[in-house]
Amino acid sequence: MDIDGKTIVQTGASSGIGLELLQKLAKLDCRIVAAARTIDRVDVDHDNVIKYPCDVSVSDNLDQLFEFALQELGSIDIFIANAGFAYYEEIAGPDWEHIEKIYATNVFSSCYAAQKMKQLNADRPYRVVVTASAMSFWSMPGYALYASTKAAMHGFATAYRFELGKDQKLQMVYPIATRTDFFNRAGPDTPVPWPSQSAERVADAIMDGIARDKNAIFPSKLYSALRIANGHLPFIYPLIARFEARKLRRWARR
Repeated sequence: MDIDGKTIVQTGASSGIGLELLQKLAKLDCRIVAAARTIDRVDVDHDNVIKYPCDVSVSDNLDQLFEFALQELGSIDIFIANAGFAYYEEIAGPDWEHIEKIYATNVFSSCYAAQKMKQLNADRPYRVVVTASAMSFWSMPGYALYASTKAAMHGFATAYRFELGKDQKLQMVYPIATRTDFFNRAGPDTPVPWPSQSAERVADAIMDGIARDKNAIFPSKLYSALRIANGHLPFIYPLIARFEARKLRRWARR
């Protein structure tokens, strides 16, 4: 799909991958509703960008976001579900609200947005792009809940694609650890997992993936190679996971 001239809604636009992506989209001939919980942090001032404050973990808020976007844009060609967060932690015990909070943002909102886009567009072509994670496949110690949300979205997308019509896409992005303040928000002094990459690299991969209609977007060639290698040498993932587990234990003792 050619992004030029399209109408776009993007969540999680205030920092990291989302902000980098928004800056790139703003340079194109498209109109964008940029949503974020902390809208004052959306550091993009452009005639093509309309800022909208939204906590996507609440369904009514998402409904209002869609209503606002339709009023401003007329239609929605691309919905980019980038909002999300992580906990970095050793899970100490059962906590229903803790689990529900991360699932509401990372899973429920993206599933709901995908369903809304299908309802609004009927047989019309559209794209839903979801920022998942390489942890959809390789869960890392310290991120058990976060990884489970990304695996859940991968499972949803794999099946839901078969319910979509011609030229309707649910595109999943699987970045490795991205060097932003994402990890600082996950917990104080959170170590960045290995390997890692820049937000700009991920944003470029998303732009390319949308243009090329890719179902799965893997921004890191190194991670792709490691996944293939692990199929032949299955000790690679457990070796990396044990390395991250030692980092978690050191972090917990700090």
